[in-house]
Amino acid sequence: MAGLDTLDDYREKRDFARTPEPPGEQGAETARPVFVIQKHDATTLHYDFRLEVDGVLKSWAVPKGPSVDPKEKRLAVPTEDHPLDYAGFEGVIPAGSYGAGAVLVWDRGTYRNLTEKEGREVGVAEAARRGHVSVWLEGEKVRGGYALTRFRTGKGEAWLLVKMNDAEADPGRNPVETEPRSVVSGRTIEEIAAGRDG
Repeated sequence: MAGLDTLDDYREKRDFARTPEPPGEQGAETARPVFVIQKHDATTLHYDFRLEVDGVLKSWAVPKGPSVDPKEKRLAVPTEDHPLDYAGFEGVIPAGSYGAGAVLVWDRGTYRNLTEKEGREVGVAEAARRGHVSVWLEGEKVRGGYALTRFRTGKGEAWLLVKMNDAEADPGRNPVETEPRSVVSGRTIEEIAAGRDG
């Protein structure tokens, strides 16, 4: 599982084509942190679930992608933090680079923190250190509450990503299967790998 997507050397590889992201509203009280889910066809096909936390993207590789069914528990393997500008990356990581393969922006939007302890909000960075993060996603494909819970620590650290049972839950829907295209370009992972324009 560790080889799913750490992109250890990403920070040295700034020459990837990126989809421009709109600038954030500096200092706006209503500005919410972003989340992105990138479909990544590296050594194994998986989805990278990323939350903006303290100026970086806190990231987990989710082999089966997110579910909108609260009964589905999805394995989530933590990977290294990524720069915020990586949220807009869609393209091909070159062969020979770690994480080589096609990447598409499967979903994106904003989120709000739902994590609490004894009636007080726990910041997402602290919640991640403690091993439980709850967020409300406002995406184009996935919406509503999601919980990330660590169930194994150490070298094989692993988490579960679970949809909360709220009005956005839909056990009859499987967006990973039925909505494979990029929310940025409309391309499939195969079209991105082949270098086709959106």
